[in-house]
Amino acid sequence: MNPSTPACFNEFKSSIKGLPTDQPFDYPFYYTPSKLAQIAAEELQELLRKEDGLSHNFGLDRDKDGLIIGKMFGVLVVKNTDGKIGYLMAFSGKLAGKNHHPNFVPPVYDMLEEDGFFLKEIEQLNEFNRKIKLLEKNATYVSLLKQQEQQLSDSHEVLTDIRNKISIAKAARKTIRQNLIQEEEIDQNTLLESLRKESIAEQSYYKNQRAHWKLQQDKLEIEIAPMLNEINSLKLDRKNQSSELQQQLFDNYIFLNNLGKQKNIGEIFSDTYTQKPPSAAGECAAPKLLQYAFLHGLHPITIAEFWWGQSPKSEIRVHGQYYPACRGKCGPILAHMLEGIEVAENPMLQNPGEGKTLEIVYQDEYLLVINKPAEFLAVPGIHIKDSVAERMKMQFPNASGPLVVHRLDMSTSGLMLIALTSDVYINLQKQFIDRKIQKEYEALLDGTLSQDKGQIKLPLRLDIDDRPRQLVCFKHGKSALTHWEVIERKDGRTRVIFKPITGRTHQLRVHAAHSLGLNAPIIGDDLYGKIDNRLHLHAARIIFSHPVSKEIMDIKLKATF
Repeated sequence: MNPSTPACFNEFKSSIKGLPTDQPFDYPFYYTPSKLAQIAAEELQELLRKEDGLSHNFGLDRDKDGLIIGKMFGVLVVKNTDGKIGYLMAFSGKLAGKNHHPNFVPPVYDMLEEDGFFLKEIEQLNEFNRKIKLLEKNATYVSLLKQQEQQLSDSHEVLTDIRNKISIAKAARKTIRQNLIQEEEIDQNTLLESLRKESIAEQSYYKNQRAHWKLQQDKLEIEIAPMLNEINSLKLDRKNQSSELQQQLFDNYIFLNNLGKQKNIGEIFSDTYTQKPPSAAGECAAPKLLQYAFLHGLHPITIAEFWWGQSPKSEIRVHGQYYPACRGKCGPILAHMLEGIEVAENPMLQNPGEGKTLEIVYQDEYLLVINKPAEFLAVPGIHIKDSVAERMKMQFPNASGPLVVHRLDMSTSGLMLIALTSDVYINLQKQFIDRKIQKEYEALLDGTLSQDKGQIKLPLRLDIDDRPRQLVCFKHGKSALTHWEVIERKDGRTRVIFKPITGRTHQLRVHAAHSLGLNAPIIGDDLYGKIDNRLHLHAARIIFSHPVSKEIMDIKLKATF
């Protein structure tokens, strides 16, 4: 290798003769890796299989010790100043607890550098934590807190009991006053005065008791205050130092682009809706690869990122499968870094519905049931307006109220309800809300299911770092329930009917692909499985009560895949 060639520049072991090297750089958030990038990825995967010098546990070897952590890896095919084609390798985050491994590009900023400020600052923060922990575990402090807690409980119980008794006595006095009768032997004024004094005495007793308990609480607070003030002071110092450390990190995470422009991570995310970087932003493979390339005068040609190891419990990651860059963490960073590079057009800006028609399956004067093609928007998007909603507006200009009663994912084909009047729309919407409308989907899964039917209960939430992907989250996710039944098994694939009870975003796709679900992604699922000619998911049946005739409508349309 030429002495001037950067250390992380890897020459191809396989032949790349005849493969194009002058095409636009991959649009990083939606692409199929080029043949050139796949060859580089395969050579990296061969290295990972040997695990030379690696002690990381990817979860692929049952006999290996250590915490199982799958990783995203990336390769960037580049051309050096001599015109030689090679590739760079990177991993997301840390590997085996380290930032540096032979032949892999370094991080944009090495937080683990021995003489760097980060480890020193972390040690100071840890010292704050140790001091705070010691103070919070101090026997006197703990005892006083327990006394305070018990005292608050006791005072609440005593004062509540007094208030209840006063309330009962007050009601009794009210009854006596209401039942007073004119009798010579009864001195009413004397009785009323007696009742008044009784009321005053009760209120006075309550105030005295409240003052007594308040005094006891004040005494305890005076004893606790010095220790609590010291703890809060340390916590404030820790917070301020943590904020300063974060700002130092922002200042040191500096990203370069092909034009020679530099931006730190704080500047990059200042214009986003969060106005600050998400956790671990800049630690992904793609920014590391581009940073190294620009620092060493290497021209980027094509990229590929793949997952290696077991999938996390919340996400759906398949060992050895290619994935695009995440939008939340990498979107703003790569937008800056790719300035000055010819990048392929964003396919999401192309109208997927161009040349496609909407087939009417059922129609009367009140509603329609249409067959939405795959890769066709149900409602207008940010950049593309052509959709079922827009087409229906043009076709039925005199319709009142909203037309689209419910939605299907852009990639899903099948039956959709269209209302032609406001009353019909409201009626059908209520049927959906009350879960009186039944829907069935037909899907082709990548894998052979052993059981014939069952149900999946996996709660879902949005992955805010990689929209629109969904995560399985038992803590913060919304409940999601799907019933399923096998129709056919053939050639390593399974055709099923899905009956969703809830309607969460990507529910069927996640429930099919997740390891705690069917562990068999839908064919063509570009988010949770592998890209194919289309997503093999079809809304095949819908059952509802006609808003006007009250007839039970059962509309079916078999999938054509």
